[in-house]
Amino acid sequence: MIWKVFPDETFEAESVKMAETLAQMPTRGLALTKKALNHAFSCDFEGQLVLEDQLQSLAGETHDYKEGVAAFLEKRKPVFKGE
Repeated sequence: MIWKVFPDETFEAESVKMAETLAQMPTRGLALTKKALNHAFSCDFEGQLVLEDQLQSLAGETHDYKEGVAAFLEKRKPVFKGE
């Protein structure tokens, strides 16, 4: 998916910045989201809902989910580990 483009002069610096941002996000959650998006192209509505239910259950069991909820309740920035 392309959502942003950069001029040649800033491409490398902007790409590194974007990679650093993504690396600090809940990477397992991002992977599950990508799985759902990829599946959407070849699935009917009911099948997609079933898959998303399964993926939400998996996401809710991760350390990053628990960290995200705790950080929200404690009004602090989350520290995700990709777990």
